Amino acid sequence: MKKIGAELALAVGLLALTACGQSTGDRGLSGAGIGGAVGAVGGALVGAPLEGAAIGAGVGAATGALTSPSTVDLGKPVWER
Repeated sequence: MKKIGAELALAVGLLALTACGQSTGDRGLSGAGIGGAVGAVGGALVGAPLEGAAIGAGVGAATGALTSPSTVDLGKPVWER
């Protein structure tokens, strides 16, 4: 069994930031981007970066879309400043 402690901690930490944005679309989009990046890194560590990116993007988009702005509020997205 491969060690996944560091990857899991990184994924959990970054998933906490997936709710960036004011609208459901903003949070879903930023969640997909962050989740895809984290998934690609985690997948690369185990030899499957594309699969990791796809899974990470799906989980990040769902997490971002299912949260409310009051759950995690880091301000307006960069593209709306």
